[in-house]
Amino acid sequence: MKDIRILFADDEAEIRELLEQYLSREGYHVDTVSDGEGAVELFKKREYNLVILDIMLPGTDGIEVCKLIRDRANIPIIMLTAKDSEIDRILGLRIGADDYITKPFSMAELIARVKAQLRRFYMLGGDDSRNSSHGNGLLEFGSLSIDLDRYLVYKDGEEVKLTSTEFKILKILIADPGKVYTKKQIFNKVWGDDYLEADNNVMVHIRRLRKKIEEDPQNPQFIITVWGIGYRFSEGE
Repeated sequence: MKDIRILFADDEAEIRELLEQYLSREGYHVDTVSDGEGAVELFKKREYNLVILDIMLPGTDGIEVCKLIRDRANIPIIMLTAKDSEIDRILGLRIGADDYITKPFSMAELIARVKAQLRRFYMLGGDDSRNSSHGNGLLEFGSLSIDLDRYLVYKDGEEVKLTSTEFKILKILIADPGKVYTKKQIFNKVWGDDYLEADNNVMVHIRRLRKKIEEDPQNPQFIITVWGIGYRFSEGE
């Protein structure tokens, strides 16, 4: 994998120092900042492969920083939350984060999450450039066009900005249109962790994905629910 540069924003100096130390040992280049405005300024100046954001950043909070970054790049974003109750808030706001970790956390866990996000992003053909051009070889499904090489999706000719997690789910489904994938299968392929029946990550991301690619998310024509089992991709119904 090419040289990786990571942006980490957290207002706790001790956490910034520890994380920079541990990530540097793994061979990553790390820039740290203590507030939201600083994170945005650094992101505008440099190219990053992954961003880690604390939600409760001074000034511009992590949620707003995440939205600003997601508007400009498709790279993985990991959010840090201070309590479990914020997790649903992160997902519910559809801010574009790919993963979250609840404080307090071990450095080993965070390193593992970082590696997993980078591995999945680049193995699935991730394009971290900020101005990718519309290329050839698109897959066409009615009003939907998917460029697997450039990690881009178009709806009616207009680019649709998907998070890397949303694109991973879409890529799984379009690999075999008509095939039904269970929530467990999707979860294992995307997150690589053990699936818990109570986990609603897949459902939340499917809902977000539908809002972006479907004309009527309440009556989807592409991502079809197979009740009691999972989801399948249709070429248009």
